[in-house]
Amino acid sequence: MDLGYIVLLFAIGFIASLISGMVGIGGAVIKYPLLLLVPQLFGYVAFTAHEVSGLNAIQVFFATLAAVFALRNEDVLNMKLILYMGTAVLVGSFIGGYGAQFLSNETVNIVFIALAFTALVMMFIPKPDIEGVPYDQVTFNRWLAAGSAFFVGLFSGVVGAGGGFILVPIMLLILRIPTRMTIATSLAVAFLNSIGATVGKILANEIIWGPAIVLVIASILGAPVGAKLTKVFQPKTLQYILTALIALTVFKMTYDMIFPVTEIPVDVPVPESIPKS
Repeated sequence: MDLGYIVLLFAIGFIASLISGMVGIGGAVIKYPLLLLVPQLFGYVAFTAHEVSGLNAIQVFFATLAAVFALRNEDVLNMKLILYMGTAVLVGSFIGGYGAQFLSNETVNIVFIALAFTALVMMFIPKPDIEGVPYDQVTFNRWLAAGSAFFVGLFSGVVGAGGGFILVPIMLLILRIPTRMTIATSLAVAFLNSIGATVGKILANEIIWGPAIVLVIASILGAPVGAKLTKVFQPKTLQYILTALIALTVFKMTYDMIFPVTEIPVDVPVPESIPKS
């Protein structure tokens, strides 16, 4: 890897991790399309969907770990919710992460778009007014929490995502968890999710270690900064940021699948003229 390539990957990882720490996601919803599209715009070889999912998995692992560590002394981590959702998501993500090797690149992309679109729809459903509930009085349906987390882990494991971009709307809308507690707790659950996905990707040999190391360093630096910035923004602002990011990702990924860019092979000579018969 040359210096320009390292700087490019670092920028992608840092920006994705900074935003992920702010809105309570692992950063995959941002980094997945960036890794697929940006390197080739600068003349570098494009990653495949399987390679991006492997990079996603290990980057999300360190990004969420760093963000949770930054929030360890806050009162916004719901340990019971982390236990129920984290256990279920860990099992699901390992199955999805390892099983993804049997899927085509196009199928992996479709799974990602479906997850992001589901999250986007949920973000537009009116939320219950629960922001004033004291954190020590927050309750939830534990079986609903565990069941939804398992399926999030299963499908997010395929694309190497922490699943935070869909865990957040599930916690807000279905489990009725206040926004700031949702952001912090979803980071912890996404961390556990990334453990299963990362182990699955390693066993499937889908991680490119050079770019992965660069992204990990960027994650460790960017995620804690984003986690601390949650205090700067109002809960509604954080929800708007997440909704906008998911919408842009769904649009871009869907557009590229419907209208793929066709390239002319450079090694095929083009005749100057066609001889007449």
